[in-house]
Amino acid sequence: MSRIGKKPVAIPDKVTVGVNGTVISVEGPLGKLDWSFRREMTVRVDDDTKAVLVTRDRDDREARALHGLTRAIIQNMMNGVTTGFEKRLEVVGVGYVAVVQNNELQLRVGFANELKKPIPPGLDVSCPDQTHIVVKGPDKQKVGQFAAEVRALRKPEPYKGKGIRYEGEHVRRKAGKAVGA
Repeated sequence: MSRIGKKPVAIPDKVTVGVNGTVISVEGPLGKLDWSFRREMTVRVDDDTKAVLVTRDRDDREARALHGLTRAIIQNMMNGVTTGFEKRLEVVGVGYVAVVQNNELQLRVGFANELKKPIPPGLDVSCPDQTHIVVKGPDKQKVGQFAAEVRALRKPEPYKGKGIRYEGEHVRRKAGKAVGA
């Protein structure tokens, strides 16, 4: 049996959980999240222990894999509506600037035109200064996806290290052609 899947997910205070068919709804101080789980799983709320329990109907390979995944996603939903998730990005390069205006992220990262990325609903994107971007939200998948899309607009290059990177990300630097001389 899945070690992760059989652990109950504790329901924190100020969080309400509802299961309707194959859809679980989690509502807390930071928002409301809905997720449709697979039919192979059974999710029920235990009011006595204030926990969500995930069980599986079959014991084949796919159901075993989905068991732990379902429990982990529900745990992330609980964390998201109580504390939220956050990704921080750095913009590195001379003249590289990031600004949030009119619900879109505007980036000047060395191209002829300014890049504009619309901010999806449910996310809070801010720029504490011109070289940092902070993406916050209750949905872990949306936060990570938006941060990855912003990073993909100008990945850090290996020679000078210019581009958009995650905060604390190490960029392997290459020696230029002058090394051979």
